[in-house]
Amino acid sequence: MTLSADEVLALIPQQRPFRFIDRLVSLGDSGAVGEYTFRADESFYTGHFPGDPVTPGVILIETMCQTGLVALGIYLLGLELPKDEVAKTVTLFTDCQVDFERIVRPGDTVRVEAEKVFWRRRKLKSNVVLTLANGDAVAKGTVAGMGVPRG
Repeated sequence: MTLSADEVLALIPQQRPFRFIDRLVSLGDSGAVGEYTFRADESFYTGHFPGDPVTPGVILIETMCQTGLVALGIYLLGLELPKDEVAKTVTLFTDCQVDFERIVRPGDTVRVEAEKVFWRRRKLKSNVVLTLANGDAVAKGTVAGMGVPRG
């Protein structure tokens, strides 16, 4: 069964204020593309360089993982299992190697392009590229995770 982008979004366990996908632009067997706009009222901006807010790198990694592991993992699992079974699995982060090139400010829209490296036994590894809406590179690397039963 193939899950739609809306069905995948509905199955993503992260919610505001810790959801960093506004929409899935594309989703398929080989990858996913997601977008998110960082709002000025995000809680982490209050203390992360007050007066000159910058999106923390760990939040940018989480943004890449939510598209490149969570959304893509849900989609791929949906090709193997019924939707109600997919909902019983949560994707957990296991590893990453990411290089950063520039900062992301409040109000910036970012795009995550994820390409599947491998998917087997509910383990997923993806190459990810994070850009600003205008195409300027922000970060790139590899992220990995695995699906485990919800407890």
